[in-house]
Amino acid sequence: MSKVAQETVTDSPGIKQTTLVGDIGGTNARFAIVGMGRPESRRVYQCADYPEAQAAIEAYLAEIKPAARPQCISLAVAGPVLEGSITFTNNGWRISERELLASGFERARLVNDFAALAIAISNVAPEELVWLGGPREAVPDATTVVLGPGTGFGVAALVRDRGLQAVSTTEGGHIAFAPCDDEEMELLRVMRRQFARVSVERILSGPGLASLHQALAVVDGRMQEPLEAAEIARRARAGDESCLRTTKRFCAILGSVAGDFALAYGARGGVCIAGGVAERMADLIKASDFRARFDDKGRFNAYMQAVPTWLLNSTDAALIGAARALHL
Repeated sequence: MSKVAQETVTDSPGIKQTTLVGDIGGTNARFAIVGMGRPESRRVYQCADYPEAQAAIEAYLAEIKPAARPQCISLAVAGPVLEGSITFTNNGWRISERELLASGFERARLVNDFAALAIAISNVAPEELVWLGGPREAVPDATTVVLGPGTGFGVAALVRDRGLQAVSTTEGGHIAFAPCDDEEMELLRVMRRQFARVSVERILSGPGLASLHQALAVVDGRMQEPLEAAEIARRARAGDESCLRTTKRFCAILGSVAGDFALAYGARGGVCIAGGVAERMADLIKASDFRARFDDKGRFNAYMQAVPTWLLNSTDAALIGAARALHL
């Protein structure tokens, strides 16, 4: 993303106090402290190791031993934030801003994790973006979409128009999967035996990659041992034919879905692919039909070819977005 403003977190008015920031997904909870610069004292915890989010937060504070308890807390969370609380889609936790205030923080904010990425997109350095096709530069002052697979599938957008901007938070990972060829029609038929409704997230996520691998085996009429996403990617890189077939199909579907959201938002400012699964599959995505499927929108092919695509490779973006969200 070219010509991005490279301000620090504290360039936004109001970020004066020490803030505990977090990025909590279905698998990992990452925490850091933001004071007068970028996030510091970063730590990562496994969600499964703690009965609730508050326990993980207190474990983090006990580990880093700050001189004083942070006054503020802002958490980027994987799922819909409703009336200041979230029940996570892909882990057993529930947390609310009211509970965070009761635990001793003076200010508290929960924000969808991909909304946090969209908020932070202007802070992303060029070296944190891997170009995936299209023009190298985006249309100035135009909408940018951030989406991608992790434990689930997230979607948000930084909507820009004539100097105005706002963040659009969605649960786009739960829209219905739309097949684009005969094999994907067959995949949908097979996967409906397991899931009454096949959403995008049922395919484009860590668990989704594993489900896709099994479904392709059924389509092919062969037996297939269950494999986790990381193992499928590892074997694909090693040349395993069935795993490579799965990752190619995964990346192709990702391209189609990313293109659909680019159309839905009119994202002339580009599309950023994010999420832990996407980061770990960067080389496979770059070598796939991702961009061809992104562009393949019939009468709107030319429109799509003018939309840049990148892979976001930043450890701090969600944490920076969470810090900014506290003061929006």
